[in-house]
Amino acid sequence: MPLVRTVLTAGAAGVAAAALAAPAHAQAHNPCEAGLTVPGAQKQAAACLDDLTTAGTTGSGHTVPADWAGLHAAGTRNPTGVPGIQLDGYFPDTSTFNTNNGWNHDAQFVIRLPERWNGGLVVAGSPGNRRQYANDFTISDWALGKGYAYAATDKGNSGVEFYKDGSRPGDAVAEWNDRVTQLTRAAKKVVAKRYGHSPRRTYAAGISNGGYLVRWQLENRPELYDGGIDAEGTLWRADGPNLLTYLPTVLRAYPSYAATGDPSARDSLLKAGLAPGSEFLWPFHDQVYWGLTQRIYRAEFDPAYTGEEADYNYAARPKEVHDAVARVSLTGRIRKPLITLHGTYDSLLPIGTDSDVYAKLVRARGKAPHRYYRLEAANHVDGLHDTYPDRLRPLLPCMRTAFTALESWTRNGATPPESATLPRPASGDLVNTCSLNG
Repeated sequence: MPLVRTVLTAGAAGVAAAALAAPAHAQAHNPCEAGLTVPGAQKQAAACLDDLTTAGTTGSGHTVPADWAGLHAAGTRNPTGVPGIQLDGYFPDTSTFNTNNGWNHDAQFVIRLPERWNGGLVVAGSPGNRRQYANDFTISDWALGKGYAYAATDKGNSGVEFYKDGSRPGDAVAEWNDRVTQLTRAAKKVVAKRYGHSPRRTYAAGISNGGYLVRWQLENRPELYDGGIDAEGTLWRADGPNLLTYLPTVLRAYPSYAATGDPSARDSLLKAGLAPGSEFLWPFHDQVYWGLTQRIYRAEFDPAYTGEEADYNYAARPKEVHDAVARVSLTGRIRKPLITLHGTYDSLLPIGTDSDVYAKLVRARGKAPHRYYRLEAANHVDGLHDTYPDRLRPLLPCMRTAFTALESWTRNGATPPESATLPRPASGDLVNTCSLNG
């Protein structure tokens, strides 16, 4: 997602720093760590762990739960008990937003290498403005349980002031793409060193901003991957739609709607992309997401603007603003199989201004290898399912089902079910099961 507020407690930071900053001499004699060097890394720390999943790393200090808090529904079942090697570190960088592990250094990464390897690698970038462990519960645990090696990056900058990174507008977001490419190349070499051969399959997977990264990689670096899973990826288009084209309308109209239920204000909100039926989610998004998201992404692409955020008019802004967005824009020209999922109740990245548009871009390119599943009553953050279990459905179980379908698609050509809108099931375990057949 474009923005998630996270809090790292001093206790969690201390545990992580103590575990990951272990003396080099204490690790050098451990045979399972010998010879594993991450190409290009400025710093790395290795650890052999009894359990690489969050069930183990939470206690050992090899994850930061604040990074992944709120991204999954309570009751989500994950595999546990996956022994192997974890490599933490960072690539050279000049920014210092990431305080994980006590390093105060950006471009941090984590690589996990299970003892029982299935020959594959999953690479992820963090959602929102979170850090490298943000996908630990949603993606890493599940991938490790299937035998995949796993690698993730903080994208090179994080936090609500990420836009201060770089020297020109758009630099911070452009770095996100570079860091995923950098880590993918490095992780492939680490995997080859650890297991004796390169991964037979490499998949990109991500949620929100992480989904954007998957799209961009399959458009621009397809040779590195066999396919990807894009969950509610952020859409950037120089001519719109993008965050800056609809959020100002939302910021202008919502106060009137909230105060009086003004029908014309509601119409404006729906025209901006918010879905009818999602009104119960709007107060939360007003308090947590909309204003801050508009401000920080406008500051990234248009730092010269000094007016009110609700008055922002992207279409009328100077050419250099549009050029900055163009540097990170998506085209729909994917060149490896991609499965996209998005919730119809997404009130941060509305489906009508995001994945619906991206799917059209892909279709316009011809017979691209793409499937698109619209999930009725899924919203942007699965943690909200716990508050509204009778109204929402989590997206994560469908993401996992889609990953299994992607495996079959890329291994033996078994095409997934046709793109469709999937109704919210009336019964069953919505937190842990999902069918792509509707």
